[in-house]
Amino acid sequence: MTVGFLRHAEAEDGNGTDFDRHLTPKGFEQAGKVAKFFLHSELYPDLIITSPLVRAHQTAEVVAEAIGCEMITAQWLSCGMEPAECLAGLAATRECEFVLLVGHEPDFSCTMADLLGMPDPSAIKVRKASLSMLELAEFRPGCGQLQFSLPARLMN
Repeated sequence: MTVGFLRHAEAEDGNGTDFDRHLTPKGFEQAGKVAKFFLHSELYPDLIITSPLVRAHQTAEVVAEAIGCEMITAQWLSCGMEPAECLAGLAATRECEFVLLVGHEPDFSCTMADLLGMPDPSAIKVRKASLSMLELAEFRPGCGQLQFSLPARLMN
């Protein structure tokens, strides 16, 4: 299975609750760049799974609408996700060849480090609106292979 990790785009500072932070105009621009990258690269996930937090959901919506992909919301992608939760969530979609997850840091760094068999998650930093792709041979730690990681600012 191919798994894409898309960190949400730039969001407002925390004036309300963390759950309700919306994308900024720059964030919508970043999400649009990511959507164009998917189209130009002919990357079409079978499913987009997003965190319920507004900033992640808005990022996922921009991409899903642009590429015509089904999008669902999953509580396990909320802030504080553990790698084991992610693996269980992915295993539930094992019929898909390519799943795009839209969520948060440091959850994605920790999860990708776990999937790649890296002992130190601080070796990975997922920037806002960055897309990282892993190939999973199995649904267990250490069975992933990094394909690429690219920030939105480098996407054309």
